[in-house]
Amino acid sequence: MASDRKVHHFEEVEKHNTTKDCWLIISGKVYDVTAFMDDHPGGDEVLLSATGKDATNDFEDVGHSDSAREMMDKYYIGDIDASTVPTKKTYIPPQQAPYNPDKTPEFVIKILQFLVPLLILGLAFAVRSFTKKE
Repeated sequence: MASDRKVHHFEEVEKHNTTKDCWLIISGKVYDVTAFMDDHPGGDEVLLSATGKDATNDFEDVGHSDSAREMMDKYYIGDIDASTVPTKKTYIPPQQAPYNPDKTPEFVIKILQFLVPLLILGLAFAVRSFTKKE
């Protein structure tokens, strides 16, 4: 397979996603693991779940042995063109609304958030004017 080594585009690698034709991207390299599908200790499902993406994190999270890493050399078929790999999307959790146990409509909460400070300020001025000594 040494003569087949080249730079692959993600779209090409993504198409090889079956037990009869399986390619993986790990650490910027492309591996044709089709011949290893039956022998993989985790089963072929693990390898198939790593297709269609950069599987580096999946591979590293398992903690493969040095001998497993050495074995990868015989499946190496080239490098991935990094510019063709889709960027990973960062999860941004939805913004939570303030706690609203009685399910008061949002517009009422906004009005109260505006009016309550004004009422307190008005009350402070009223108290001050009534208690002011002349």
